Amino acid sequence: MAVGLSGGVLTACAASAGDLARSSCVHVDASIALFTKAEHTTDPAAAAALRSQAYLALLPAIPIAAQAAYHDITWQALSTTLSEANRVPESELVPSLQAQCNSATNGVFNQPPPPSSPAGG
Repeated sequence: MAVGLSGGVLTACAASAGDLARSSCVHVDASIALFTKAEHTTDPAAAAALRSQAYLALLPAIPIAAQAAYHDITWQALSTTLSEANRVPESELVPSLQAQCNSATNGVFNQPPPPSSPAGG
């Protein structure tokens, strides 16, 4: 039993903070898509159901973002924004989440480091 647990811990540690942030953002993106669909739905019951689905889609992102922030403070804003999901309407969180996930998927944190300069150059 302990062997299985330690293997899971090692696997979790092997993921980089950036990988964890991107994984969290997969859930965020799915949630935002549902939320946007809800905003454009004219049937109030269907819109409420979509908003509920959007909230539920956001929940798995929270612990993943917390792990990313634990490993690299760069992701603290993402983790903090997600931690507000149960207190703040998603409509208020969407702009921040979009910006933070854009940084995770397209930003400088996803770029390879610049080449080192040659010695004596």
